[in-house]
Amino acid sequence: MESITKYTEVFNAYLTRKCNNQAPSSLFEPVNYILNLGGKRIRPALVLMTTDLFEGNVETAYSATMAVEVFHNFSLVHDDIMDDAPLRRQRPTVHEKWDVNTAILSGDAMLIWAYQCFEDYDQHSFYALVKLFSKTAQEVCSGQQYDMDFENLQEVSIENYLEMIRLKTAVLVACAFKMGAIIAGTNIENQDYIYNFGLNLGIAFQIQDDLLDVYGDPKTFGKQIGGDIIANKKTFLYLKALEISSEDDHNQLKHLFSISPKNTKAKIETVKQIYDQYDVKSLSNQQIEKHKHKALKSLDQLILSENKKQKLINFAQELMQREV
Repeated sequence: MESITKYTEVFNAYLTRKCNNQAPSSLFEPVNYILNLGGKRIRPALVLMTTDLFEGNVETAYSATMAVEVFHNFSLVHDDIMDDAPLRRQRPTVHEKWDVNTAILSGDAMLIWAYQCFEDYDQHSFYALVKLFSKTAQEVCSGQQYDMDFENLQEVSIENYLEMIRLKTAVLVACAFKMGAIIAGTNIENQDYIYNFGLNLGIAFQIQDDLLDVYGDPKTFGKQIGGDIIANKKTFLYLKALEISSEDDHNQLKHLFSISPKNTKAKIETVKQIYDQYDVKSLSNQQIEKHKHKALKSLDQLILSENKKQKLINFAQELMQREV
């Protein structure tokens, strides 16, 4: 099994071959634009890695890698419209570079393309892959809706939040793992165990992202520190602080997350002081470790050599190795 970087390189080469200038250009130029903005390409790399892990032919996984990456980027195009985001990976978003109608239609074309990718598989694999993919796509949409709903809700529980990130973020990671297992032809039990591994790893990764937003190094995080606080996002840290803080601090937090002051620095510092007072950083790390443990527990049940299991453990450690 190659390193995740090698699988990413393989996918990028395949993506370059698959992107072409179809007509009308006004529909497909935005598609090529968003697909070539970069990104870590983790999801398609996971499809390739898992196919290889279970001794399948990696080349047969190429179409599935394209499906999962095209779908992921389709969701970003539509998310950016909903968020009215001006930039994606430091470049203009599709709806800013073109217009909203073009972004909607190009996004729709990407979703259709994602499903067309599965036409390259035999009947048995096609059914299993499309069934998994449709379930995942529906869940991602549900997660996005929950995320939008949370913006207007006064009370959101930690359980609600964990369910939202499971749907919005983790299920697509889990789907990528299971796709590779399906393509390789391993048994249903292995497919389910590798899915659960990816699911819990995805949840842990998102909570770590919440943590890095407050405590990360601006030079390595890749986003603005305190961005979630500025945007009044109800993250794990915020919800945990509300749960355990005194009445005064509880009320102050709720007030701070209801305003959008020009002096964002002062707001970020005040929120961070409350988080520090209740050691929310440690509590967040405990939650991350809980889901990492669940992920690794799924590996114990995989029918796979210890050497290959260790490579999955190494991947998990590499993925979560971001400084807080």
